Amino acid sequence: MRKKETKNKNYSAEFKISVIMDMRKNHLGYCETVRKYGLGSTQSGGAINTLHRWERIYLEEGAAGLMTERRGRKSTDRPRKKPLDKCVEEDLIAENQRLKMEIEYLKKLSALVLAEEQEKNKKQ
Repeated sequence: MRKKETKNKNYSAEFKISVIMDMRKNHLGYCETVRKYGLGSTQSGGAINTLHRWERIYLEEGAAGLMTERRGRKSTDRPRKKPLDKCVEEDLIAENQRLKMEIEYLKKLSALVLAEEQEKNKKQ
């Protein structure tokens, strides 16, 4: 048995609005509207769910709501990183260089202290 191939149809916003307006004006049910406009099978329920979603969006957001594209993942709305001021960036670079020099100094000091201790141990 082969699975029936179905292709998702993209309907224009004008078509969606006209379908919803006709349904509300003529007091049509979901099944009647699906059959009238040939939106799909009423037995699977997919077309009815689609029509119900269009109506909900129309009632909540108006006609403009049906014109927006709703496919894909929603954005996370993370705040974007602001570029640093030139002055702040220069300060950070200078501090970074100072810290690197301090680390080098401490390494050399540690090596000198270790060398002195080893020399003392040799003499004893």
